[in-house]
Amino acid sequence: MTGSHGMPEKRRAIAAAARVVFGREGYTRASVDAIATEAGVSKRTIYNHFADKEELFRAVTIEGADEVTETINTLMERHLRKILDLQEDLIAFGVDRVRAIYEFPEHYALVRALQAEVTRLPEQTLEAWTAAGPATAHQRLAPYLQAIADRGLLAFEDANKAANHFNLLTVTDVLQRTYYGALPLAESAAREIVTDGVRAFLRLYGVQNSAK
Repeated sequence: MTGSHGMPEKRRAIAAAARVVFGREGYTRASVDAIATEAGVSKRTIYNHFADKEELFRAVTIEGADEVTETINTLMERHLRKILDLQEDLIAFGVDRVRAIYEFPEHYALVRALQAEVTRLPEQTLEAWTAAGPATAHQRLAPYLQAIADRGLLAFEDANKAANHFNLLTVTDVLQRTYYGALPLAESAAREIVTDGVRAFLRLYGVQNSAK
């Protein structure tokens, strides 16, 4: 699944409108009529691109997750490919990752709607979103942590487990406190959460007296 880049203009407009309407009204209450109005197209145009509301919701949710993933991948390359000061580089990555939550307000509104209606969502949609986003986030971070460990700066037996712990310590608390970006979080508060999380992570997995 690719992101919105390269989509036909009308499909892109439909996807953008669907994010707004689903995020505002939730999956169950949102109607194709409302999405068509928001997009400035006819219902027939929507059905030319998507079989039904379920397929539309699944598509925009996964595409949003892919866009967030691309951004986080860029941040990992920027901060974790070349380590100069392990603690500071991990903190810088964590802070930028928290900032990224606020770069995708429509996507995280969708996430909030998804969580609120999790028992009413089609199983296929829930499974697809989970696989695209939260279930695999640690797997994308793990190779970076393993490369750092190979330099003798971290020590663990399971890179995936270490990556999952890093996410829990640095970003999960922010997501919960802000209700996935619905509430503002001061830069100082975000930095404090991330800094405390990184220090806890390094107490678990850091190598004492290692060269930077």
